[in-house]
Amino acid sequence: MVSERQTGQVSPPATPRKPLALRILWSLARVAMMLGLVFVAGCFLVAQPGMSSNRPSTKTADTAQLRRHVVELSSTFHPRSWVYTENLNLCADYIAKHFERAGASVEMQEFSVEGHVYRNVIGRFGADKPRKIIIGAHYDTCGDSPGADDNASGVAGLMELARLIGEDPPDAEVELVAYTLEEPPFFGGPQMGSATHANRVAADKQRIAGVIVLEMIGYFSDEPGSQTYPIPILKAFYPNSGDFITVVGRWDQGGWIKKLKSAMKGATPLPVYSFRGPESLPGVDFSDHRNYWPHGIQAAMVTNTAYYRNKAYHSPEDTADRLDYDRMGMVVVAVYEAIRNLAD
Repeated sequence: MVSERQTGQVSPPATPRKPLALRILWSLARVAMMLGLVFVAGCFLVAQPGMSSNRPSTKTADTAQLRRHVVELSSTFHPRSWVYTENLNLCADYIAKHFERAGASVEMQEFSVEGHVYRNVIGRFGADKPRKIIIGAHYDTCGDSPGADDNASGVAGLMELARLIGEDPPDAEVELVAYTLEEPPFFGGPQMGSATHANRVAADKQRIAGVIVLEMIGYFSDEPGSQTYPIPILKAFYPNSGDFITVVGRWDQGGWIKKLKSAMKGATPLPVYSFRGPESLPGVDFSDHRNYWPHGIQAAMVTNTAYYRNKAYHSPEDTADRLDYDRMGMVVVAVYEAIRNLAD
């Protein structure tokens, strides 16, 4: 063996190694940073935060009329589940009357299920316009629930939208649709009123800018912890109080969801958030917007998030006195301004 002294070569001093505990901590920190970046990126894709917003609206909703509509639907025409066809027909006639009063051209779209005839109520404005926007809400209920929030609130919003559109029409055809048979036992099946409507408009999909479905827009709460989510981690990116409205849709329709949210934001003081996710996530497809997706039509739901906030969902406690008609009116105005914005 030849020594370093014999060869005249000197080995460089060994680089001191960091203590094992420090190396482990550094590795864990890098993993945590990577997971954090993935989490933040994922939530950005889901929530689609942005600075875009609309200008404040000069319009106001008639909150007293919204209340009257909800009381009429949830009390006078109660119950209105699928077995009470007489009450459903009274609802349809009531909605048609208010569409006509606003200046809409009205059609009853009839279809049969299990030997009974049911009706979607359609009100059209500006049928000669090249672009079409569809806004819908279902008027039936689950079982014997009064269905004030689910979904007399959405239908009341539809009728108030008719009034605003009739007074100041946007530069697009607007088709308002009050659907029936959204609730069980027909939910998710081809008997849904919205499925019947979607099948008919599918041939016209090139003209349709998108579909907006109003699903429970009347219940709000400022109480901390009043808002829950399908995945607890979402609490990091959304409020924990139910004081906002949300635009919800399928993962691949982020463009339409973001446009709709941006057009609603700023129109009123009501905060507007959005959420997009897979259909498998509970709540993403829980309304009539789902029936337009198979036809390649962009569709999203405007909602207070249903049972993630309103614990009276599908129960006898879903009554008109629990709703916030001022904030419900803000939702209507925000949707109206979105229609005007999206029509341009």
